[in-house]
Formats: sequence, structure tokens, C-alpha cells
Amino acid sequence: MQIDQLSYGSDQSGLICGYVFEPGKAGTAIHADDMLRRLQTRQDSNDGSFVWLHFNLANVAAEKWMHEHSRLPEAFYEMLHEGSRSTRIEHANDGLIAVVNDVLHDFSFEASDIATLWLCVEQNVMISARRKPLQSVDRLRNAVNQGELFHSPTELLTHLLRDQADVLISIVRNSIKRVDDIEDNLLADRLNPKRVKLGELRRVLVRLQRLLAPEPAALFRLLQKPPAWVAESDVQELRQSTEEFAMVLSDMASLQERIKLLQEEIAASVNDQNNHSLFVLTVVTVLALPINIIAGLFGMNVGGVPLAQHESGFWIVVAIVATFTVIAGWLAFRRRD
Repeated sequence: MQIDQLSYGSDQSGLICGYVFEPGKAGTAIHADDMLRRLQTRQDSNDGSFVWLHFNLANVAAEKWMHEHSRLPEAFYEMLHEGSRSTRIEHANDGLIAVVNDVLHDFSFEASDIATLWLCVEQNVMISARRKPLQSVDRLRNAVNQGELFHSPTELLTHLLRDQADVLISIVRNSIKRVDDIEDNLLADRLNPKRVKLGELRRVLVRLQRLLAPEPAALFRLLQKPPAWVAESDVQELRQSTEEFAMVLSDMASLQERIKLLQEEIAASVNDQNNHSLFVLTVVTVLALPINIIAGLFGMNVGGVPLAQHESGFWIVVAIVATFTVIAGWLAFRRRD
């Protein structure tokens, strides 16, 4: 059965894609029978070849199949059911197990668009598993399909981490563009605060940083004492990718601080608008106060109302009201200045 490389579906075992890498050759998709044979004999294989298998955990058969055929460390299965999804990489027997967080394939700046990838890397096999389609893994699959050469599972892991960093860089760039547009509209006094979504954007960045911040420290600890089968060149590549990833996290933290300052500036602008509206309402109330008082006094149906019989009484009252209104307005605007 040929593995489908175009869709995000999986076969009956939960496998999305499988590749075998021969020395000096690009990765090629493998059949199910060949996949089982290579897994069963991987500890005895010394020809430099290795395999990468990628599973869909949304398929209930995937975990059962891995239990029966892959002989992965028990710690890997414990990771699958842990409540904590914080990024980390740990030693397990003679291999590595990792929890890597990434954004979904159709990421739309929603906090729920972040999911987890689980990895187990050994000398001649890398097994990855996820529940939702992720961008970094998709980029790695495209690189393999386009014929890029990989010499070890560690190179696959390094490429995956760099793809993850590239995805984050793209997110930061898009976020910066959105923040720039909001800031330009704010400076031009064209901003509608009700439509500003800085809070949602900042919430996504905070969650990404919270999940991804432990990754550089975990990698640096790993690089201090890597497994014996990891080549020195792979260690250097991992160290470089870790430094690049740490820089991306630093840029993300700076962007969060910028969003926070912009939110404070928008809040101050909204507060000024509210104060201005309150002032206008106060002025209108003050200007209407003499009219209401005098109208109330002269409208009482009692005897002795002044100017009731005077031929110019109406205009005299109008003059009195206008005078008091002008005085009240002058006092109000003088205090405002």
C-alpha cells in the first residue's frame, strides 16, 4: 500500500507518511511491509539508513500500532497523556523524546490554533505523532518530497526545529505589520477602539511564548551531554538552531511589550474622548440650567408672577435667561481652559 503524501489523512494504522533514507540518497516513501521490517531490525542495522514515520493520533489505531510494533520508550507514551504541553527534550534510554508546540496548518491568530507534536529520535529512526495538522511538520514533509538530503534522524530534528523557528518568524512579522497598521491609524486619529484586536493578538503571543520558552534551555541542556550516536556536526547545527530560536522568542517578547504600550496609549485616548464627552454634557446641562429654573418659576400657576401684565415682559424674561446662560457658559469654558 503506497503512503498518501498529499493529504493529512492516515492509513488504517494511523500512519500519515513514512520515509526511508539511504546514505547519499533522498528520502523515499516506503510500503507498510517494508516499514515493519525496518522497525523490527533497526537495532541491527548499521548501513547508515534510517526511517521517519509520522502518525496521526486522532486515529485511535495509531497508539496501539506503535505499542505493538515500534518498541518506543515507555516515557514517550506517558508524554502523550500528560496534561502539561510545555516544550521539552529529554533523554530516554539511548534516544531522545521531545514535546514540541507548533501552530496549526490554517493558523489564524487564535489561541486555540496551537497544538503539540510528540517526537522520539533514535540512531536510525524518528517517529513523530500529532493530533492536528501542523505547519512545521508539513514544511519538513515538503523538504523530503522535494529531494532534500538528510544524513541522520538528528538532521531531521534540526530541520524541524528550524522550520518551527521560520513559522514563528512569519507570525512575528505578520503581528508587527498588524501592530504597525493600528499604530498608524492611532497617530492619524482614525482608530476605532472597538475594532482593535490587540488583546487577542497579545494573548496568542503570550501563549506561544509560554509554551515555547523552555525549548532553548532544554536544547542547551541536551547539547551539554548529547547521546553518543549524535555526530558533532549535528550538535553544532542543533546549537545554531537553538540560538536562532532564542532570538525569535526575544523578538516575540519585545513585540508583546510594544503591544502593551500601544494598548495603554489607546486606553488613554479613549479616556480623553470620554472626558471630552463628559465635558460637553456638563456644559449643555449648565447652559440649560437658567432656562429650566426661570421657566419653572414663571410657569407656576400662582398670583404675583412678575411681568405677567407688562407688555414687554416676554422679552425681558428672554434677556434675563440669555444673560444667565452667557455667564454660565463663560464660567464653564473658563474653568475648562
